[in-house]
Amino acid sequence: MKNSKLILHGFLQTLGVTLYILGVATMMANANKLLGEKDTFLTPIIVLLLFVLSAAITGSLTLGKPILMYLENKKTEAIKLFIFTLGWMFLFILSTIIIQIILN
Repeated sequence: MKNSKLILHGFLQTLGVTLYILGVATMMANANKLLGEKDTFLTPIIVLLLFVLSAAITGSLTLGKPILMYLENKKTEAIKLFIFTLGWMFLFILSTIIIQIILN
């Protein structure tokens, strides 16, 4: 796989993680409207289940393809893809911080 395809794939993986996080953050910001304002025994269960689900989804989006490539003996490409994905994630985080600074 060419570097340009790996860079694009890393971008798409990061975009998927970002969109998932955006959805979860939106849900959490509106949790009182969705679930009510009263804390119950179920609240920590919901939070922990969401945490585990989020770890599985973001882990799959970030590590799924590199692990498959590594197991197919495309080790160099797998490591490059993982590094490109982390690089895109860093840029997304930096962009979000800059936007937050500008809005404040």
